[in-house]
Amino acid sequence: MTAGETPLDTLADFPAIPAGWAYLDTAATAQKPQPVIDAIARAYGETYATVHRGVYQRSADMTLAYEAARGTVARFIGAATPDEIVFVRGATEGINLVAHSWAAQQLKAGDRILLSMLEHHSNIVPWQMAAERVGAAIDVVPLTADHRIDLDAMAAMLTPQHKLVALAHVSNVLGSVLDARRATELAHRVGAKILIDGCQAVPRLAVDVAAIGCDFYVFSGHKLYGPTGIGVLWGRGELLAQMPPYQGGGSMIDRVTFAKTTYAPPPGRFEAGTPHIVGALGLAAAVAYVEGIGVERIHAHEAALVRDARAALSSLNSVRLFGPEDSAGIVSFAVEGVHPHDVGTILDEGRVAIRAGHHCAQPLMDVLGVDATARASFAVYNGPQDIEALVRGVERVTRIFG
Repeated sequence: MTAGETPLDTLADFPAIPAGWAYLDTAATAQKPQPVIDAIARAYGETYATVHRGVYQRSADMTLAYEAARGTVARFIGAATPDEIVFVRGATEGINLVAHSWAAQQLKAGDRILLSMLEHHSNIVPWQMAAERVGAAIDVVPLTADHRIDLDAMAAMLTPQHKLVALAHVSNVLGSVLDARRATELAHRVGAKILIDGCQAVPRLAVDVAAIGCDFYVFSGHKLYGPTGIGVLWGRGELLAQMPPYQGGGSMIDRVTFAKTTYAPPPGRFEAGTPHIVGALGLAAAVAYVEGIGVERIHAHEAALVRDARAALSSLNSVRLFGPEDSAGIVSFAVEGVHPHDVGTILDEGRVAIRAGHHCAQPLMDVLGVDATARASFAVYNGPQDIEALVRGVERVTRIFG
């Protein structure tokens, strides 16, 4: 931390982080604060019942809590109404839902989809599958010299044949932050819809889907200090209303006969079966926790950690850094002559947990000219001591491998 900056004092809120363990893999999944753990335990241990089905009081109470969680999420990201919030298993399912439901109606042979070089596989493969089904094509936006999505190149590439643009708000490898509003304006200029993958953005940036102007936005709860198995697809109300169901089953129906079935309006149309009730309550508790700290404070805290980590690692001659200087909460690097898996293993011996691999972004690894990187990612529970432990561990790597 630089002079005058005070780190967040939240480590005591996270019981799964023991003293002396530097957890630097939040981009993969965040640790859970006690209020989230308490909300989950209370829901299972005291108030549990099904939702949208029972006429008894506890079921009615749980239904109110579940729908209140939807409202909490809607307010958190600036949705117009809670009905624009679809609870899914995670961002991956949210993207697949749009790729199957929206694309099934809107894409045809000859249409084009625009992605970028830094996308997570979850924002590549579903679009490849959708394109293959209808005979559409995929174009890929290159990166700038400092590893951001090149929006000037995107502007030059877009044509009226492009029906969908899908981009990461923050890269899970590089921490590069997208100018989401400009990207949206460029997409809309040619009549394309735009989906933004907000997995790495929502935990560390203030997100307002109305201000961005996008058409779809997805994120996962477990990266936002919430439980696994719950995520969010936000879609414009008029778009969701036009989309057919993604899955069939209970809850998503209006009336079923063997002759014909009619479907519930959104968001119920897209939530077939018994939902992850407790997951939604845990996600709402996570949102409340983040709001209690303040997203702006979280961003400033992580930005300071990134600056200090990049400065310390760049002082080591054998370390190569990736991504922009102002990356959001994420620092990817390589140690010359050492596989990232070996870096991760040696760091683990020193009680430092990082991610090592291709990070589900193999096309990006090709652009960077490496098979994998080591990645340190920060959160509210990290502090200067974690950077010191990381640097000590990397110095040990360089000594071991000469």
